[in-house]
Amino acid sequence: MDDRDLRQQLVSAGTEIVGSHGMLYQSEDTASYFEDWRRRYKGRALAVALPKSAEQVAALVKVCCGLGVSIVPQGGNTGMTGGAIPLANRPSMILNVSKLNRVREIDIQNNSVIAEAGCVLGSLREVVKKKQRQFPMLLGSVGSCQIGGLISTNAGGTGAVRYGNMRDLVFGLEVVLPDGRIWNGLKVLRKDNSGYDLKQLFIGAEGTLGIVTAAALKLFPLPTNSGTAMASFSRVSAALDLLTLLTERSGSKVEAFELMSRGQLENVLAHLNERSPLDISFPWYAIIELADSNLNWELSELLEQILGEALERNQIDDAIIASDLSKAERIWRLRHHVSEANMHKGFSVANDTSVPISKLETFIERVDARLKTEFPFANIYHCGHIGDGNIHVIIVFCNRFYDTAAKKEAAAARANFIVHETSVELGGSISAEHGIGMMHVKELEKFKPRLDIEMMASIKRSLDPRNIMNPGKILAC
Repeated sequence: MDDRDLRQQLVSAGTEIVGSHGMLYQSEDTASYFEDWRRRYKGRALAVALPKSAEQVAALVKVCCGLGVSIVPQGGNTGMTGGAIPLANRPSMILNVSKLNRVREIDIQNNSVIAEAGCVLGSLREVVKKKQRQFPMLLGSVGSCQIGGLISTNAGGTGAVRYGNMRDLVFGLEVVLPDGRIWNGLKVLRKDNSGYDLKQLFIGAEGTLGIVTAAALKLFPLPTNSGTAMASFSRVSAALDLLTLLTERSGSKVEAFELMSRGQLENVLAHLNERSPLDISFPWYAIIELADSNLNWELSELLEQILGEALERNQIDDAIIASDLSKAERIWRLRHHVSEANMHKGFSVANDTSVPISKLETFIERVDARLKTEFPFANIYHCGHIGDGNIHVIIVFCNRFYDTAAKKEAAAARANFIVHETSVELGGSISAEHGIGMMHVKELEKFKPRLDIEMMASIKRSLDPRNIMNPGKILAC
């Protein structure tokens, strides 16, 4: 059966399930779904389905099974590694969960919420805020990323230093399996030792084992008191010393601690056409936030005390504390526009490595030296979540030197290898929060122990023997 006949059968069967408005196949309707937001990956699919319920998702999966069509789960399409883009070499259907966007339940006493996979993160945060609760996941794409994608990539974000990754915020899941069955694991229990913790299989699996349709998530008291600051440093080790001091003096109130290199800050400032809150002559900068729901603490004053002590210890070179919410938002704006600024600077390769926190400075020094030797005309930036050892190494190449797809691909492959090898040598990982997608499949095979790959492949074969779910992502199969 050729693609034309296969598309006709798929669209006909899919339309019976989701209606004509929920089954897209004309090129003018589907183009935006086939390309990632950075325009690095572009695929093709027979159609795009937009179901509104888990039952519709299950019915669509059964249709695809019957026709031998692969399924690519997709949410807000804000991923960094091409995990939600279809391969061009096999018939597939994008199953976009954006219309599964209901908040089914909020339990204030249990501090939990059940939200569907298509809920936009920013919208969910606003809904629970009205109940004086917080869902603490926060990242730059807050206005477009969706819950299903955050779970499927085990996203981190700026609050991971306090709340952990997405995995740490999930009570339970509802998942459509590769054979079309619906697994209801939407428990909101804090303790459950009744066998294997099956939800963990699907968190970080990038849709290769099933389609997340809803999640039971943890909520926290809404912070009513916060303090935001920006500090500059001569060395990464000094930033780590400040983080230790903040933790010792404030307990669990450190909400975020984000590191940026001077070059990265300069690029964001140029993109936004803004002036820096601090003198731009220092090599490292950190954005710091303390937050708490206890009104007895004045966190800006606490920040002032701690930063004053750090200045006396020569741990920091300079600092500024936001005097009001608008100034705090301006500081955070610098961090949240990193990806956008780098994309406009040139062809960029962003890595997502993690190393033990105590080895961060060594990692940065080694990787900088190797990259500068290999790519003397590239800009090398750093930013990331220093509190959990997740630093993003970003190499921005001049389009004038890398003016063909082949040159860009070769440069990206070499840069990725250098960063990943350096990370693994220090006991780190090649992916901390962005996932593997299609970008790092070959790198995973190089750097992941063989037994790990074999165990992952065994799980994949057990749940998805026909390899229908997001093939070519994570594993090269």
